[in-house]
Amino acid sequence: MDKELTRKFHINWNKVMSYIQNNFCIEGKIDLIGIIYLIGIQELGKGNNRFFNKENKINILHIAICRILEPFGYYLFIGRDQEGWPHYILKNKIPFNQKDQLFLIKKAIIRYMNEENILK
Repeated sequence: MDKELTRKFHINWNKVMSYIQNNFCIEGKIDLIGIIYLIGIQELGKGNNRFFNKENKINILHIAICRILEPFGYYLFIGRDQEGWPHYILKNKIPFNQKDQLFLIKKAIIRYMNEENILK
């Protein structure tokens, strides 16, 4: 990746981190899983004053990963079930190593937050 794209990526990632830190009561530094979880709660639309068991928390993470990677052609949204949970199918395996997956996920988070008009 060239220097300009790297610079823009870091600027946008810092905007994501600033938004999270300024808009949520989170002690310490939020990690990537925490951001993914917040996106999953947003997509589920049932986060207000609700407690989730361990299985539901894993499903929320899965919802977020599917949603943010859908525009890149990895998942396809197929609808919501009777309880309102979104469902996706895998279209293409993610063929990257761990470092490339991390970059893709961060890039997808930036795209999601811009697409949802969260970042200004």
